[in-house]
Amino acid sequence: MDLKQTPRIPYQADDNLGPEEIVAPIRARRGGRLLNLDRMLLHSPAYAKGWNGFLGAVRNELSLSPKLRELAICGVAVLNGAGYEFCHHVPEFIKAGGTEAQAEALRGFASAANDADLFGAAERAVIQLTLEITRDVQVADSTFTAVKTALSDEQQMVELVGVIAAYNMVSRFLVALRVTPEQHLRDGD
Repeated sequence: MDLKQTPRIPYQADDNLGPEEIVAPIRARRGGRLLNLDRMLLHSPAYAKGWNGFLGAVRNELSLSPKLRELAICGVAVLNGAGYEFCHHVPEFIKAGGTEAQAEALRGFASAANDADLFGAAERAVIQLTLEITRDVQVADSTFTAVKTALSDEQQMVELVGVIAAYNMVSRFLVALRVTPEQHLRDGD
């Protein structure tokens, strides 16, 4: 995951961000600032608006455990080589209850599915589901059964599959356009 490559399209400058009615809700969701991802999306204000609403709901309105959500997102990032996504979501995974040891193990995401010392049964089920959806699209019945056992209801199962699908979209956008982490995130690398 090359975090220091040049974006394929320049980020939108402050003086060319787009209509304030589109930019303001994005800033609000981000705590008053814009990320490089937002500046890339704002090349298409309509796309940026839809993205903000959809991903805002995925991040903030689901019943799915934040830890399992972030575990899946980190896995998608590793599997798709999306360094930007990984940089942004590892801290969220830790904030949601993940450990530093788990975060480090996620860098080798495929082997984490078998690491019963670091990951519980529910986490391993999420890892395996993330692997299968991201790599193959198809999900084995045994994997789906493990997820069904791990989660409390069908709503959470739908949400987990949706999170994995949504962040596969995000990672493909980030990688194709070479969106780079903000400077303050790169300084720690």
